[in-house]
Amino acid sequence: MTKDMLLWDETIFRNGEVLELDYLPEYFAHRDSQMQALKFSLRPAMRGMRPVNCLVRGPPGTGKTTAVQKVFNEMKEHTENVVFAKINCQIDSTRFAVVSRIYEKLVNIKPPTSGVAFRKLFEKVLKQLVDSNKILVVALDDINYLFHEGHADEVMYSLLRAHEQYPGVKVSVIAIISDVGTSYNFDPRVGSVFLPEEINFPRYGPDEIRDIIRNRIQHAFFQNVVPDEVCERIVEYVSTTGDLRVGIDLLRRSGLNAERRASRTISIEDVEKAYDASRLIYLCRSIRSLSEHERTLLGLIAKGGDLQTGDLYKSFHELTGLGYTRFYEIIEKMNSSQFLDADFSGKGMRGRTRVIKARYAPQDILKCLE
Repeated sequence: MTKDMLLWDETIFRNGEVLELDYLPEYFAHRDSQMQALKFSLRPAMRGMRPVNCLVRGPPGTGKTTAVQKVFNEMKEHTENVVFAKINCQIDSTRFAVVSRIYEKLVNIKPPTSGVAFRKLFEKVLKQLVDSNKILVVALDDINYLFHEGHADEVMYSLLRAHEQYPGVKVSVIAIISDVGTSYNFDPRVGSVFLPEEINFPRYGPDEIRDIIRNRIQHAFFQNVVPDEVCERIVEYVSTTGDLRVGIDLLRRSGLNAERRASRTISIEDVEKAYDASRLIYLCRSIRSLSEHERTLLGLIAKGGDLQTGDLYKSFHELTGLGYTRFYEIIEKMNSSQFLDADFSGKGMRGRTRVIKARYAPQDILKCLE
């Protein structure tokens, strides 16, 4: 065996955990103004006052969730009178699911998944807050997913007007929105009480990306494992996608590719091979959040190319047995979620025939559906 080969118990990773997507980095640079804005908005909670609501927005992979988590963790060290609840709306995408997660955070017990009305569970949450004299800060991460089924306004309205039902309750909401080309607007009833501090997270610039990637390399790998040209290629890919998570996942996959070759260094070829999977990370995560019927519809569109609504519905109905109303609702949701385009073709009765086509490359969609 040559000296360049890795033994069974050898690895090029110093700390592979640094490259996990849910890892909370100690080094969090280039977001100082956003962090200060979050801290300023939540500071009243330290004095027993209701914090300022926030609207945190920006493209995917720009540090929104990490910033909120880091501020939450910092505040937890200085107060025991505030309950911080971060809800992943991709997973908890209904009003009941959101309140169940808050209830679990408050009492450390999961509520029953059935047989309990939303109102009754929500009243338990509010009563617990009053009895414990604690302030609740809720971060609705990827609130986009609550809009799809019409739950966003319901959740926001319930939380923001809780003090009217239970005087003395103090609740603040941080709505985290990923800008993916769709504009999300709250109902006027919600907007009149939300009145948030808007905190924008722009895409990272090339120099910022380079700095962050180099820091992850330093902590994730042993010295000299990642040559400069490999680092630069990864920076180029992240700059193209605008999503820092692509670069972090690319480092992990490239490292595994190098180990598979039993090499002590990562090559450009390792990166190129890994990129095909890493570039789809956001698309695949988004597709995994869809329901079974939504994935079925997306698969039909990817396989069928540009389809008229009638033809698509026929195939969809044969596979699922669902009626046209539900089919139409799914089309509208996936259109607003940027999965597909549903444009009027100008043909048919009054020119209202719609042509449905995927916004992503069909082969990429099918790969994520596997």
